[in-house]
Amino acid sequence: MAAIGEDLTGIDRYAAFGARIGMLTWNETNALATGAGGDSYSPLTDLGRQAVVRMQNLGMVVDVSHLNDGGFWDVVDLAAGPVIATHSNCRALCGVPRNLTDDQLRAIRDTGGVVGLNAFHGFVHAEPRQQTARTLALHAVHMAEVMGVEHVGCGFDFCEFFGPGNEGAWGLEDCGEIPTFFRWLEKLGMTERERKLIARENLLRVLA
Repeated sequence: MAAIGEDLTGIDRYAAFGARIGMLTWNETNALATGAGGDSYSPLTDLGRQAVVRMQNLGMVVDVSHLNDGGFWDVVDLAAGPVIATHSNCRALCGVPRNLTDDQLRAIRDTGGVVGLNAFHGFVHAEPRQQTARTLALHAVHMAEVMGVEHVGCGFDFCEFFGPGNEGAWGLEDCGEIPTFFRWLEKLGMTERERKLIARENLLRVLA
């Protein structure tokens, strides 16, 4: 939503174009919110709070991936329906600001929302040797244990085309490797039904 500046009617235009998911910010600070790259505790601005309400009134789902912790809790407080994190992992397994704490996972669950797993290597594990498809599958297992498998999805965020430093986890370098990830889920004990929920059905439920 950074592109709207301070003009909230920009949200109406996005909705008219058919957009149904929106983030208030990327990693930066703008007129609405502070991203994960800024101060952790900064709340949404007054305009940002108005933006969340307007988005929801227009049938848009608020995406909290890239939002800082303070803004996250403000969105949850304002939630009138599902909140999603389209591409975030578990901070308990990889302690970076872009990932979510267990309390945040449970808060998204309580809204009826979904968290999409992120394949970007730096959000999978602090140790490079552990930045693998298997470790990302362990994030899925952790999410399922914390908030239920009905709230886990895929949001892989493949961006290897940006060049060195933007690679996905080993074994999940690009979209062609997605089957590898699901094989790891199976090896870790997830049923076919659970894998289908993660693959598509959970997110489709929220969008519906």
